[in-house]
Amino acid sequence: MSENFAVIMAGGIGSRFWPISRTDNPKQFLDILGTGKTLIQMTYDRLSHLFDNDKIYVVTNADYSDLVKKQLPKVLACNILLEPALKNTAPCIAYSVYKIYSKYPNANITILPSDHLISDETTFLEKIKKGLDFVTGNDAIVTLGINPTRPDTGYGYIQYYTDLATENIFKVKTFTEKPTLEIAETFIQSGDFLWNAGIFVSSAKTWIDSFERYLPELHELFKAGKKFYYTPQEEEYIARSYPLCSVISIDYGIIEKAKNVFVIPSSFGWSDLGTWRSVKEIAPSSDDGNVIIGKNVINRDTQNCFIYNSTKGLIVLQGVNNLMVIESNDAILICNMEHEQEVRLIVSDIKDKFDGKYN
Repeated sequence: MSENFAVIMAGGIGSRFWPISRTDNPKQFLDILGTGKTLIQMTYDRLSHLFDNDKIYVVTNADYSDLVKKQLPKVLACNILLEPALKNTAPCIAYSVYKIYSKYPNANITILPSDHLISDETTFLEKIKKGLDFVTGNDAIVTLGINPTRPDTGYGYIQYYTDLATENIFKVKTFTEKPTLEIAETFIQSGDFLWNAGIFVSSAKTWIDSFERYLPELHELFKAGKKFYYTPQEEEYIARSYPLCSVISIDYGIIEKAKNVFVIPSSFGWSDLGTWRSVKEIAPSSDDGNVIIGKNVINRDTQNCFIYNSTKGLIVLQGVNNLMVIESNDAILICNMEHEQEVRLIVSDIKDKFDGKYN
């Protein structure tokens, strides 16, 4: 009998959300939306309606162990997997899959990021359940594809065969990384493309077979850890082995190569919250288009600005337009909204100039 598991990937550093997101306290552990809950807490709460508590795992950087334990106290200690190095999503997923498989060979596993926003949780859970039911009887990797609402160049795209479907689960044709605007527009017009949300559902056995076929080095590495998983020796084995992993994404390593990938077209109010601009687009705004998160903000003759104040200090804006102003305790970011994609580059410059002090 199959058992259903969820794995939350929570190892990113969220550099696009500087200066609020820092290396020691990144985006997924922050209340970015001002709701009273952090993004990872919202993700866990969402999953808890479908998965038993002991079936929810978290993979994160070893430096964030205490943050996970503090924010998700219900997660079992043995279900918190600590990465000793940043190696992208393929090693992260391999670690979780091989560990779960060693104890639960009949497991079905849903894998998803920790820092996405989903407003229609009921529909989201229905789609996950649909995927779990499908992979129970099929050797398949199912992904949730988001019905696009605009030709966005910030997302990857999934093209699917519209005539190859089982209960509205479609065979995937191609994956395309972030396209140019012109190409994105043709995708939208064609009607058979979806946004790639990075949410995957499959059986542990299918994951294992996929790693063995497409990423054999990772397969051998994590297969060899079987006798250490769920024992006091696990941490030592991972600390010794994980640095040997290649830096590779699951999309490039497996998903774009596998022939058994299917997609469920979905609409459940999804955003990957990739930039401050994406937060502005979903947060409530005033009549003049301003979005304010935090307290102690005054503005006059100001339009279409995004202001985030995480301090007790006062922010005053007068006669400005289309700016984002982000204030933390030791740094302030003021940027034209049109250039907010460059924040990541700025963070790199800051790291070099100040030797990591503000990262």
